[in-house]
Amino acid sequence: MAESRLELRAVSKTYGNGGQSVEVLHEVSLTAAAGTVTALLGRSGCGKTTLLNLAGAMDFPTSGEVLIDGRATASLSESELTALRRKRVGFVFQFFQLLPTLTVIENVELPLLLSGTRNSLETAGDRLRWVGLEDKAAAMPYQLSGGQMQRVAIARALVNSPDLLIADEPTGNLDTASGDQVLALILQAASRFGATVLIATHSVEAAAIAGTRVMLRDGRVQSIERR
Repeated sequence: MAESRLELRAVSKTYGNGGQSVEVLHEVSLTAAAGTVTALLGRSGCGKTTLLNLAGAMDFPTSGEVLIDGRATASLSESELTALRRKRVGFVFQFFQLLPTLTVIENVELPLLLSGTRNSLETAGDRLRWVGLEDKAAAMPYQLSGGQMQRVAIARALVNSPDLLIADEPTGNLDTASGDQVLALILQAASRFGATVLIATHSVEAAAIAGTRVMLRDGRVQSIERR
């Protein structure tokens, strides 16, 4: 089996609420190698988004460990975490989260500017061509369809060629045709860019592109299916 890029070891997450604690994840363990797609499935509230946040180092487990290339995210310094999030992790969200005051090309270029990458405009243009939207470079987000906005979001997420692509309900607001386009791009992110892709989804079509499907129930792993 390929070496794991992402590993969760008995990860639990508890939140405090008015003196009471709520355990959202309980001893979840999974591994994912480079170039693979893993889908997280389960009802709303089962812990999918929390797991994504832990995997992307946006949050940290109450117990257990999240490791990226063998390093526990909780052991990283603030500067190391900032570099990790900016350069090695790409995020795609259900509601796109494009900045409305920036053009399409500026939205895609932004992560490169934040990380101080050279030739940022050229790289951003290359990613826009890859998602088939180079003709929309000067457009504003409000001028795009939902499917186009999500494709721009994918171009932005992959502009740094990240090791991890984290996608939270990436087709949740799209029609079938647009959703199929987005899923094809996400699958290519693994095959072309070698990203480790982690998707949280309710969509049967989205789950179908994954080589590994993890069913969550009440914060616990109910089953893991690999094909």
